[in-house]
Amino acid sequence: MATFLYKLGRLAFRRRHFVALIWVALLTLAGVGAASAPAAGNSSFSIPGTEAQKAFDLLEQRFPGMSADGATARVVFKAPDGEKMTDAAHKATVEKTVKELSDGSEVASVAGPYEGNAVSKDGSIAYASVSYKVSGMELEDSSRDALETAADEARDAGLTVEIGGDALQTTPETGATEIIGIAIAAVVLVITFGSLLAAGLPLLTAIIGVGIGVSTIAALAAALDLGSTTSTLASMIGLAVGIDYALFIVSRYRAELAEGRSREDAAGRAVGTAGSAVVFAGLTVVIALVGLSVVNIPMLTKMGVAAAGTVVIAVLIALTMIPALLGFAGRRVRPAGEKSKLLGGGRAKSAAKAAKPNMGTRWASFVVRRPVAVLLLGVLGLGAAAVPAASLELGLPDDGAQPTSTTQRKAYDLLSEGFGPGFNGPLMIVVDAKGSDDAKAAFTEVGDEIKGLKDVVTVTPAAPNKAGDTATITVIPDSKPSSASTEELVHAIRDKGSDIKASTDAEVLVTGSTAMNIDVSQKLNDALIPYLILVVGLAFLLLIVVFRSILVPLKAALGFLLSVMAALGAVVAVFQWGWLSGLMGVEETGPVMSMMPIFMVGVVFGLAMDYEVFLVTRMREAYVHGEKPSQAVVTGFRHGARVVTAAAVIMMAVFAGFIGSSESMIKMIGFGLAIAVFFDAFIVRMAIVPAVLALLGKRAWWLPKWLDRALPNVDVEGEGLRTRSDAGDEDRELVRA
Repeated sequence: MATFLYKLGRLAFRRRHFVALIWVALLTLAGVGAASAPAAGNSSFSIPGTEAQKAFDLLEQRFPGMSADGATARVVFKAPDGEKMTDAAHKATVEKTVKELSDGSEVASVAGPYEGNAVSKDGSIAYASVSYKVSGMELEDSSRDALETAADEARDAGLTVEIGGDALQTTPETGATEIIGIAIAAVVLVITFGSLLAAGLPLLTAIIGVGIGVSTIAALAAALDLGSTTSTLASMIGLAVGIDYALFIVSRYRAELAEGRSREDAAGRAVGTAGSAVVFAGLTVVIALVGLSVVNIPMLTKMGVAAAGTVVIAVLIALTMIPALLGFAGRRVRPAGEKSKLLGGGRAKSAAKAAKPNMGTRWASFVVRRPVAVLLLGVLGLGAAAVPAASLELGLPDDGAQPTSTTQRKAYDLLSEGFGPGFNGPLMIVVDAKGSDDAKAAFTEVGDEIKGLKDVVTVTPAAPNKAGDTATITVIPDSKPSSASTEELVHAIRDKGSDIKASTDAEVLVTGSTAMNIDVSQKLNDALIPYLILVVGLAFLLLIVVFRSILVPLKAALGFLLSVMAALGAVVAVFQWGWLSGLMGVEETGPVMSMMPIFMVGVVFGLAMDYEVFLVTRMREAYVHGEKPSQAVVTGFRHGARVVTAAAVIMMAVFAGFIGSSESMIKMIGFGLAIAVFFDAFIVRMAIVPAVLALLGKRAWWLPKWLDRALPNVDVEGEGLRTRSDAGDEDRELVRA
């Protein structure tokens, strides 16, 4: 592989105009496609194989005009202190508002408070329900404007009016902190390379790669039903890995220049060596992201595949466009150790300063001397950070997780005040009595059985369809939607359903947003272990091929488990317990998003293997070329620690930039990935890995002879390039700019 990539790097360097033209054309094509594509709404949320989804599908068949997946809104009214919503003046205001709400072309139905018994017992709070024909993200702005205008007019009449539901759902904003993250990345690159031009190359290529990836997603969004979160995740991952992959190749290029190679040969060797590591690091990220499809949640699968596509683009750009741009830059990209004149370059270094070992060398030497102490300290530190993960509570965010300043949260609180906390999470019971001899009796029995259960406040009468073979029953729990009591109630109703089916042949299904959230959490929990086995197993085999070792990949996988558990602990501490929540902009604590654990496992594993491959391949390279195991560790850090540190800081900055998002899901993902990179890069890869390798010695690189013969030789270390005769290069030019 190293020889092939070497030739590719030299070809891209020589044919730089052609390579640059291809990538610019692809960016233009993707941009035109995105601009001309129809606007896409929110990705449809379906969970195949769950009872809640089965009930939704049944409703679509038996209640064709119901728009079960359409957007909903609850317009909540509160009378001034001492007054009631049943007063004539307030009643007239509400009825006028309801009439205005019914005029929209996208409105399916409107239920006023006085016809539907939607007034609180004390008469102070009432609500109107609005159902739409399309989902929240597909609503026209005019429909949202009409909703807010009607509410404003009711406010002008003296009422407190707030709006809840997903009708006000909009595309999440990432905020200015994302730009700050990119700015931090730029500063780190300038410090690392000592050159503005060299620092600009990784940023430029990463932005082009993300531009192509996100534009392609936008162009295909309507056709493939991709939501806004898909492109946000793709840009987050693509920007981080795009900068890192380019950083490693530019860094290796400068190192090759420092050894006196010609610029074309240095570009080829950089792509042949660092590029090999980029390919395998990218493969691990792709495996982890595409592997999310085993969960069988379409939205998660699309997010993973789209992000994986952006990673593939980042790898291809790093292998081709970086050497092409290095060709354009010429002598302005200087050998390693030299800075541009603008940043203080050109000054002669003293012999003592030049011979002084760098920080990576000093740190690795310390770890090699004290491996047991460093290993224990690292493991205990991560173990302590992981402790909060034992209290992990999972759920999907609802309006109760919104900031207290939003109208959705205010509506949620008003409904809880007037009708009880469970009112915000009603359960919809779907009774399929098509196979029953007496459908009406079955409907009655279901309602009676549910009324006798614990934690039930209200059970509405059954509402059958026109055929009379299917009915819906609404159940209001006594507890809030995300509570354990509500989850127990859902399971209790389902248990009763099996008894009812035995006696009446009617099937009882529980659905609604609350039941769907419970089913999603259960599905994700059930898929976590199979997903871990699949992703870690495939990556383990891949790393065996890369490192030609059994213990090094095993150590990499165990280190990853430590870092991901510590990161989950930090997420629980901030988003569930509320530690540092003000600093992170978390206005409301609550359960951790259900898909967070499996999502973090996938993404963090891929990113963790990046640092493992980049750092340990340098050690492997030194060991293969004759150094002792302990010295190989130090050599690997001398060449790779500075660049890996820069890459980790950049990735943390990019991820942390998404903490400023208005969407709680994106905020949590940004924080979780940023803290996971910190734990994995600086504690696992920079401390635990060298300590373990120092303790293992030669055993770290042991591989059974039969397996060694069976494995393909991918030559990540570039041994094939080492055997090339430098004198045989046609255009070799010794340069020390």
